[in-house]
Amino acid sequence: MTHSTLFTNARLIDPATDSDALGWVHVVEGAITEVGRKAAPQTDEVVDCGGKCLAPGIVDIGVKVCEPGERHKESYKTAGAAAAAGGVTTMVTRPDTLPAIDTPEVLEFVERRANEAAPVNVLPMAALTKGRDGKEMTEIGFLLDAGAVAFTDCDNVVTDPKVLSRALSYARSCGALVIAHPQDPGLSKGAAATAGKFAALRGLPAVSPMAERMGLDRDMALVEMTGAKYHADQITAARALPALERAKKNGLDVTAGTSIHHLTLNELDVADYRTFFKIKPPLRAEEDRLALIEAVKSGLIDTISSMHTPQDEESKRLPFEEAASGAVGLETLLPAALRLYHNGDLTLPELFRAMALNPAKRLGLESGRLEAGAPADLVLFDADAPFVLDRFKLKSKSKNTPFDGARLQGKVLATYVAGVAVYRRD
Repeated sequence: MTHSTLFTNARLIDPATDSDALGWVHVVEGAITEVGRKAAPQTDEVVDCGGKCLAPGIVDIGVKVCEPGERHKESYKTAGAAAAAGGVTTMVTRPDTLPAIDTPEVLEFVERRANEAAPVNVLPMAALTKGRDGKEMTEIGFLLDAGAVAFTDCDNVVTDPKVLSRALSYARSCGALVIAHPQDPGLSKGAAATAGKFAALRGLPAVSPMAERMGLDRDMALVEMTGAKYHADQITAARALPALERAKKNGLDVTAGTSIHHLTLNELDVADYRTFFKIKPPLRAEEDRLALIEAVKSGLIDTISSMHTPQDEESKRLPFEEAASGAVGLETLLPAALRLYHNGDLTLPELFRAMALNPAKRLGLESGRLEAGAPADLVLFDADAPFVLDRFKLKSKSKNTPFDGARLQGKVLATYVAGVAVYRRD
């Protein structure tokens, strides 16, 4: 017996057609069968969306779940609950665990744990080199067979160009996507802030944004040499954008993302050495933030992600230089992104192009769009509902968010994976 659901009276946000209009979505057996604006078909169940926004679920590339090794920071159960509450229907998880996800056995363990514990889709990435130490590439072919969707050493930059070129060549022969962290590790070593007047006044060890540009230039040369599929995890500096634009114009198979924190915060937010604002790369100047928004709008930057990085209180309550980098972001990604909508910087279809459609396309997924045949991974949200964020109410185990106490606008009302509600706001 097939089950059908009609989501009616919805403000449909479809990034694939760049549309934002009232309509309905018909779902049968977990997949969208029809989207329309006129007479709707008869169904078993009707969900009245009350004129609120219905969009494709967010596909978040670069989520850190601390299993195996650091479950006290985040588990698949808590990350999955946080994702569902944030409208994230697919978490693409990082391999920077203890031990690193660098063998098919560890990958299979992670997949099993994720499928048992998380109510949303979990797609694991695997390490590009063994132990993420940049010396010897992993068994990319075997890891692909075991379910890895991409390969990355996360923020451990592979410093040996010969090792990286071999890994890129091998990945290309397998059709695998490599995700890299564009950064010159020598220049950025020990940095806690972006170089400039503010960092100098605060006495913080800083790094020039040129370190990102230099890292990207090197990577683009190796991609040109090998023809590999490449995605830059975070472009955060305006100086790196011309190199990215050149690579795309030259026909290289290159995409790039940025984090929601770099789009909505700047270096001045660190203010009185607030360690919840310490992330990697460090927050940039306001000119960089504005340039990133423009790059997302033009499509030069393809994806926006949370770069969800849980850290416990002990690792954050330290002097700024010594404190761990990273912020949780699964639940705050959408309300923070809606700041850009309310400011008039980006439309809702433009936001969901970067948060749902483009990440899905890059990973070869059918999700991220409102069209027949796509999975019914959906988020229903009120774009205008105001609230003040209380970090202790977050579903993540770790509460290290820079948005604690911030006034935000936009609440997730419900999240659906394959047509089934995995979260409903009380």
